[in-house]
Amino acid sequence: MAPTLNATHIGTATAILEVNGVNFLTDPFFSPAGTTFPINDTIVLKVADDPALRLDQLPVIDAVLLSHEDHPDNLDPPGRQLLDGRTVFTTMDGAKNLAPRPAVHGMKPWDEITSTIAGREFTIISTPTQHVPGDECTGFLVTARDFGTGRDGLPNAIYFSGDTVYINELQSIADRFHVCAAVLNLGNAQAPVSTEPGAATMQITMGGIDGARLFRALKADVLVPMHYESWGHFTQFGEELRRVFEEEGLSDKVCWLKGGEKVRVL
Repeated sequence: MAPTLNATHIGTATAILEVNGVNFLTDPFFSPAGTTFPINDTIVLKVADDPALRLDQLPVIDAVLLSHEDHPDNLDPPGRQLLDGRTVFTTMDGAKNLAPRPAVHGMKPWDEITSTIAGREFTIISTPTQHVPGDECTGFLVTARDFGTGRDGLPNAIYFSGDTVYINELQSIADRFHVCAAVLNLGNAQAPVSTEPGAATMQITMGGIDGARLFRALKADVLVPMHYESWGHFTQFGEELRRVFEEEGLSDKVCWLKGGEKVRVL
């Protein structure tokens, strides 16, 4: 049978992905609106919106999919509290920086870990990304033997992109898995190429056109957009994304999330 997926968006890249009744939390961020995060002498990130759910409003979280631990908009101090004693999948550097937490698993691109989570067996596969040069980041595929098969008899899986621009290497996912739902971090985020005032910027996450391109390359069933609000380094927001997906002819494939509300995706 195909997997079930309910998604509850909390903010930016943070969501509860309830897969076959098991709660995976992506990139825990729970700081209130107005919180600032100095990155260096010239860059300060500031979140504009409160999280849709507070820590004390969360259901039981069974595991964490942490794309990277070194950027505060993907893991903030309150979010770190959720890592203690929980199964966490992240990058190799992330696991090193989060030690000693024996349930944190560092993964390189295409690594696979099969783990029993909340009494069910899942296989987590790390996927490549291209984010900020020199910093590690990962995406994830979640699959299981009881997910069944889809297109061309391939095993069904759910994909969470993490922070990445479009890279050709991701096309190979479609050769190995039938992606039932692609949860994509968008926003067309930009970062300066240097700390000099007025420095040029580089793209560090996908925009709508990139997301549409990746969705088609994955041959996925449903596109779930995230990561397009609340931050000044994002350049493409919800209404713009809606227009792009409409122009790309994908409106009927997109499942929009609502802050704090459980939305049935699959």
